[in-house]
Amino acid sequence: MLRVICYMTNCVFCKIARKEIPSVIVYEDEDVIAFRDAHPIAPVHVLVIPKKHIASVADISEQDAPLMGKIIYAAKKIASDLKISKYGYKLLFRVGEHGGQEVGHIHLHLLGGTRLSENIKPI
Repeated sequence: MLRVICYMTNCVFCKIARKEIPSVIVYEDEDVIAFRDAHPIAPVHVLVIPKKHIASVADISEQDAPLMGKIIYAAKKIASDLKISKYGYKLLFRVGEHGGQEVGHIHLHLLGGTRLSENIKPI
């Protein structure tokens, strides 16, 4: 088990994981915490993060693979708990500026509760 708490002092998600910033937490275990997005784009919009600070998917190492699996498994469990599994949901990692990542701490968006579209257009 990893049991590493976020250590970055200026990272907003590390502060949420340390419970220094209030948030609506929907799931937590020793390695992962999930909370409602402050600016939801769907009826269900939860962010699932590792308690270990990793800046982006681009920064994960081979040693982080089990942790990444735990994040995805937690999202599946949360979707079931929030009763959105029956009709489906979307899992989304944003990576870097062009991928739309706004916070420098890896986070998985769990989106659901309605029919979701892509609206991705070429540049």
